[in-house]
Amino acid sequence: MSLYHVQKAIYEVNRSPSAVAQYKTDPAAFCASYDLTPQERAAFVKPDVGMLYVLGVNGQLLMHFAAANGYEWNAYIDAMLQGIVMHGPVREGLYAMTGATT
Repeated sequence: MSLYHVQKAIYEVNRSPSAVAQYKTDPAAFCASYDLTPQERAAFVKPDVGMLYVLGVNGQLLMHFAAANGYEWNAYIDAMLQGIVMHGPVREGLYAMTGATT
């Protein structure tokens, strides 16, 4: 898994107006220069905030990325919770889950 690379791509979208413009125009082309797994690429392109969370993307990065993609705060929180329901526990990173998801 390439958590570093997906977080780097999200970081670039979060920090650069030209990167967010490029991402909005063609997300698949934007992420082509990052070493992402097919699952990461699909979640990034969609964007699937819940899947990105489950993959281990840092919440500070993900929060701004979600906002850039039109998520209101409650929708962002719900997307993370639904990600766990749909895709299982957070797999990697700071939020990795080692126990039950209840």
